[in-house]
Amino acid sequence: MATLQWMSGPPSTSDYPHYDSYNIRIPKGYAVHGIDVSWYQGHIDWSKIAGMEDDNVKIRFSFIKATEGLLLADSRFQRNWRESAKAGIVRGAYHYFKPHKSGYWQARFFLQTVNFKKGDMLPVVDVEERGKESGTKFRANLKLFVDEVEKELGVRPIIYSGYKFYEDHLAIDFEGYPLWIAHYYRARLRPLSGRVQWSFWQHSDKARVDGIRHLVDMNVFNGQPQDLEELRLK
Repeated sequence: MATLQWMSGPPSTSDYPHYDSYNIRIPKGYAVHGIDVSWYQGHIDWSKIAGMEDDNVKIRFSFIKATEGLLLADSRFQRNWRESAKAGIVRGAYHYFKPHKSGYWQARFFLQTVNFKKGDMLPVVDVEERGKESGTKFRANLKLFVDEVEKELGVRPIIYSGYKFYEDHLAIDFEGYPLWIAHYYRARLRPLSGRVQWSFWQHSDKARVDGIRHLVDMNVFNGQPQDLEELRLK
């Protein structure tokens, strides 16, 4: 996932309290918290994740890496996909998009790897690099990916990207898609250009979570628990 730093001075501790159990600061005012994982986190005990809670901060959802490019399937995806659901954590799957590979065939690979079910989070495309492609060609290729996913599942996928990358490369052509933004170590997420509203915010890459031996990304959802239903497959 994206690697970002503060864009201004240190945040106010009153809006950004430290949670010893998670070993990070967590922005105040959010009711729904989650993580995202890949093979990097190693063997995960999902039951321990589901049982962890600190001052109402509980892991309620997880985005799980499924695929990358045309050929790379995450080695721990199928187990994470299965076990997260057993533990009662709302699961979502994401694909890491490679700009120099066919968007259509990347979508087909993703869809063939993930057995989406009712109640799963909307599919996610992780977009972090443009490569040597022109902006026009890059966006057209990404459109092939999102269009194929929408055709297959009947929903627009969530787009994940870093704050600056989204503003520089995606904001013009992808405003109508649910948005998951990476922007680390801040009490608040700075408003995006235009009228774009974000759905998920990846606010840290240094969380400690029960059941995971390695550091993990931490996220909040921009809404109440019942609002999350709008971003789940019907």
